Amino acid sequence: MDDLERELRELSTWLETPAPPDVTAQVRARLAAAPHSRRARLRRRWRYALVAALAAILVAVLPPGRAAVADAVAGLLRFAGITISTSSGPDRPTGSPSPLPAQRPAALEEARRLVRFPIRTPTALGPPEQVLVADPDGTGSHRVATLLYRGGALRLDAFDGRLDPVFFKQASGPATEWTQVGGAQAIWVGGPHALSYVDRNGTVRQESARLAAATLIWEDAGVTHRLEGSLTRAEAVEIATSLN
Repeated sequence: MDDLERELRELSTWLETPAPPDVTAQVRARLAAAPHSRRARLRRRWRYALVAALAAILVAVLPPGRAAVADAVAGLLRFAGITISTSSGPDRPTGSPSPLPAQRPAALEEARRLVRFPIRTPTALGPPEQVLVADPDGTGSHRVATLLYRGGALRLDAFDGRLDPVFFKQASGPATEWTQVGGAQAIWVGGPHALSYVDRNGTVRQESARLAAATLIWEDAGVTHRLEGSLTRAEAVEIATSLN
């Protein structure tokens, strides 16, 4: 129970809910008036009721519902093919940064033929300066397409959001919050965080780990987009909503 309460308290920093009425005095008065054995039972019931109430709130306000509650309590949040760890961990990757598996440059039209999902470009940024594709399967279909801007300092990754998790992020809870892109749920990670690649077997590839900048994550028509760079949340959302 103590671990569950701790996880729920940490998770509460993600929620924006009105303050509940203060019933502390009433509860203490009832506990003081009850016999010792009854007080113990009431305390246990109160703790269970509190946990149940918090879980009910999370189901209602934390997308994508019940599955997200189970993941979040465990210190993980899975969203659109990306797993985010909200528990304490290393601020920087433990491995040596390296490109994604079999990553190579490609022209935009070629990249569109090499992946099984539509590659859309943001009108707010214009044509990409460079396009990369990575992690091909046995048929030559690549798993990730990346559009680079501003000399590579701004990147937009795209992949099939129905795949198993593709990226793993280690981010602190307060730096990670829900937002929206075009009315759809999105996640904003507001500061630098450790980022690793999850290969096709589900293994986190530490050799691909690197320190990522602020990132916006959203899904549109089954395709997950991950916009990373030196941006504010408002700037990132503006770019995301300009995809065509």
